[in-house]
Amino acid sequence: MKLRSLAIAVAMSGAVSGLMLVTSAGNTAQAQETFEWKMVTSWPKNFPGVGQGPERLAKLVDEMSGGRLTIEVFGAGQLVPGFEVFDAVAEGTAEMGHSASYYWKGKAPAAQFFAAVPFGMNAQEMNAWLHYGGGLELWNELYDPFGVDVLVAGASGVQMAGWFNKEINSVDDLNGLKMRMPGLGGEVMSRMGVAIVNMPGGEIFTSLQSGAIDATEWIGPYNDLAFGLHQAAEYYYYPGWHEPTVMFEALINEEAWASLPADLQAILRTAARDVNQNVLDEYTARNNDALETLVNEHDVELRRLPDDVLAQAKKHSADVVAELAESSDMAKKIYDSYQAFQNKVVDYHAISEQAYYNARNPEGDTTSE
Repeated sequence: MKLRSLAIAVAMSGAVSGLMLVTSAGNTAQAQETFEWKMVTSWPKNFPGVGQGPERLAKLVDEMSGGRLTIEVFGAGQLVPGFEVFDAVAEGTAEMGHSASYYWKGKAPAAQFFAAVPFGMNAQEMNAWLHYGGGLELWNELYDPFGVDVLVAGASGVQMAGWFNKEINSVDDLNGLKMRMPGLGGEVMSRMGVAIVNMPGGEIFTSLQSGAIDATEWIGPYNDLAFGLHQAAEYYYYPGWHEPTVMFEALINEEAWASLPADLQAILRTAARDVNQNVLDEYTARNNDALETLVNEHDVELRRLPDDVLAQAKKHSADVVAELAESSDMAKKIYDSYQAFQNKVVDYHAISEQAYYNARNPEGDTTSE
């Protein structure tokens, strides 16, 4: 009996070892499965800041995955036009996209809440809402019917009000101007007498230079200098009331996302979080130097928007945002979450961020020690 029991034990041990080898081989084969993706963007290839974000994301994913997931990045117009990024991802033409959600207002008007809300939350506040206030879950819920998932992948910070070919001394000076401005800010400006024109970034300079438009906003000094907008317009206005930040999005085809093993999904999420902060850091670091170059080397006229323009913009912004919130149940759901979070963070920032700025820079003093 002992010999028989020993033989059975040895046989069972061999079977278990064999099963472990087969399982291990299967896991190894799965771990080594590779994926080659395409990412289309709404930006010129390798454009500073926002255009570098998707390049960094692709590089990080390649490095962290050991080459198991590679992403080829296409600039606007290389594979699809900049304004067709969402459709390309939804239809599977590309597995990923990098863009800004207000470009899809014709498909999902409430998407504008996730890009920029005039007089709304800044980058720090938006990141908090998206990652800790339920905003990102709502963003994904909005895109679910299109078969698209989304990760946050960059922020511009507070932008500039824009470039103008004439002085703006009052609201009346806006009447009849043709201006490139997307999203909710564009709707606000249209109610102030501006004819709004939408176009991808790559078309802005020639349109402004030729007189097809009289004014434009883009992002801020770093990108505006790169586009050479100072060669096409004389006056540079602030503050960027219309875009206290733009949050950039990494769009992912739902089926492509589901095809990834869990570790590659985690790598992609981690890379997006890195890029999200990195893009904002780069803008914060580069904008001031670029602004000094524009003013000191290119004699750009830096102007603050008149108080009556800002007051009118704020009034119309409240109406535009309220109307969007009432346009659908989903829009109302997103707006309620956004507004509740903004109310809380504004209360805290009044005694933290804003109080510190006021103490650091007394009224009328815009210099630092």
